[in-house]
Amino acid sequence: MTVAGERLVIGDLALEARWIGPRPPEAPTIVMLHEGLGSVGQWGDFPDQLVKATGCGVFLYSRAGYGRSEAVTVPRSLRYMHDEALQTLPKVLEAIGFRRGILLGHSDGASIATIYAGGVQDHRVRGLVLIAPHFFVEAVGLASIAAARTAYERGTLRQRLARYHGDNVDTAFWGCNRAWLDPEFERWDIRDFIGFIRVPMLIVQGSEDQYGTAAQIEAAQEESYSPVDVALIAGARHAPHIERAAPTLAAIANFVTTLLMTFGEADSRPAPQTSHGR
Repeated sequence: MTVAGERLVIGDLALEARWIGPRPPEAPTIVMLHEGLGSVGQWGDFPDQLVKATGCGVFLYSRAGYGRSEAVTVPRSLRYMHDEALQTLPKVLEAIGFRRGILLGHSDGASIATIYAGGVQDHRVRGLVLIAPHFFVEAVGLASIAAARTAYERGTLRQRLARYHGDNVDTAFWGCNRAWLDPEFERWDIRDFIGFIRVPMLIVQGSEDQYGTAAQIEAAQEESYSPVDVALIAGARHAPHIERAAPTLAAIANFVTTLLMTFGEADSRPAPQTSHGR
């Protein structure tokens, strides 16, 4: 397993990847896990801002079938997030030489981070940042996913996503959309994993999130034995790191810096740089 240029190679699987800032063992690493329709490119410059604000290294990659990563076949298993968390993510962390740091996930990526942290008990993971996480299925989320299907078939969504996914665009969209809208998926629920998480977590939620409600936050608070911090970003929808980047960055940077200081790592990291976001 090797990381070369902008590709992460795991066996025969080649994934689009990006490294920013210091590598292990020079500093802790923030590993970023994208949403159900996301990719490396769709994080924008937020990863760069994270490096400046925290002094950590940042690693992000596009899962198979997304962005410029290797293609996969659909339909996806309804356990695709479990598979990513318990089968692929461990190999990714091994390939990049992950020693200590934070898992930062958005939407599906936040669910993957939750499953990993609750299912693997990896002492290298010092905390979780979960942006717009899904722990169980809500009717409001399914309605928005159905609306996205209409936008993809009749509107400009396919064209906009194709900028990032290229030939993978249909696989990326339908692999996620059809899984979530499968009637069997209504029983999908990962709240049991939360009770096995033994590190602090920060939940970042847009106040106007069209895919989930405060019930997701309440589930984490009820199920977790570890500290749960919450940053509710006023005026943001499902992507607060894009829609309200400055307050989102500030909340995440404060959480990460405070958390790593408890491990005595503040002095080993490059000095953080002030960022004004976008």
